[in-house]
Amino acid sequence: MRSRSLLFVALATAGIVLGSGLATAQAPAPGPARPAALSDNLPIPDAPAPATSKAWLVMDYATGQVLAGENIDTPVEPASITKVMTSYVIAAEMAAGKVKPTDQVMMTERAWREGGAGTDGSYSGFEVNQAAPLVEMEKGMVVQSGNDAAIALAEHVAGSEQAFAQLMNAYAKKIGMKASHFVNPHGLTAEGHVTTAHDLALLGRALIRDFPEAYSYNKIKEFTVGPITQPNRNLLLWRDPSVDGIKTGHTSSAGYCLMASAKRGDQRLITVVMGDTSENQRAVDSQALLNWGFRFYESHQLYAANKSLATPKVWKGDADSVQVGVAQPLLVSTPRGKYERLKASMELPKSLVAPIAKGQKLGTVKVALDGKVVAEAPLVALQGVEEGGFFKRLWHALLMWWAE
Repeated sequence: MRSRSLLFVALATAGIVLGSGLATAQAPAPGPARPAALSDNLPIPDAPAPATSKAWLVMDYATGQVLAGENIDTPVEPASITKVMTSYVIAAEMAAGKVKPTDQVMMTERAWREGGAGTDGSYSGFEVNQAAPLVEMEKGMVVQSGNDAAIALAEHVAGSEQAFAQLMNAYAKKIGMKASHFVNPHGLTAEGHVTTAHDLALLGRALIRDFPEAYSYNKIKEFTVGPITQPNRNLLLWRDPSVDGIKTGHTSSAGYCLMASAKRGDQRLITVVMGDTSENQRAVDSQALLNWGFRFYESHQLYAANKSLATPKVWKGDADSVQVGVAQPLLVSTPRGKYERLKASMELPKSLVAPIAKGQKLGTVKVALDGKVVAEAPLVALQGVEEGGFFKRLWHALLMWWAE
């Protein structure tokens, strides 16, 4: 992800305080302008839409912006991509100190009968009524997509699959997954067990961001339990060295699904393909979407967190101005070659009056490309401003009345 700043000009002028409240900014070239490429002025070609999938998308990891997709909010069965949610819950509960990677997790008879080798689904190979360290059981779930391991882990973390599903739904809500509902930790077909391509991409982004160690298990190409060695079903791990996850899924009703992520340079993309026709086709479709996204888009950090973007005037305060900025880095995904065409504007109230608390929202910064807003964030006070003395407040009240 490239890191350059759009610089605001004349932001502390009276035009901001007494005028319309809208300040504009250009994006000056940071150095000698590069020669314009012939393709810079051409439209971006359509994403290579998977011909047979039920839903798909490409998301920029840094910004969470969906670059392309179809049926991204349509309910679909997640199949074994469900286990990404299971991994997230385990990692979150571990971070909270409720479980440890060294915990001995029992492969109960129930987990073995419902998800083990005797079933029609994928299994890890851990022996029934035998325990294994939590981290090993989790790798058996992630790499081998073991349904038995998912059940055993759910029972260990929450006591039962049903209780664990409640945790899954609570964490899904916290992540921002608005249309998902989980019934089990493994993804075998069950009534009411649904999600969307968009929600899954948000989940993958959250796992990478919040729990990178847990995410790293997804790039393991094969895992051995006892005498059984099984490969990771994500074929892209062998085909594209930039791919480091995330998870496959398949049932007869869900079709072949793949949530993939790749990092090239400092840019990362996430793709989701749901309901494809074969194991190979989901990999081919995902590879095409990744290549398209990396070829035609790039990520930028426009503004760093807690850096002053403007110093507007403050009335009736013990200070005459306040520094404003963004509380979180402001990121944007743009078509390649079009960064210099970004236009920034700042919206602030006509008058800022003390007291102002540190972190208080005062306005909004917006960034547009060719007239369309592509990113925006709240502008907050970077420091507090207390009320001034009695005579200063009285004097400023007169000045404000006069200015009106």
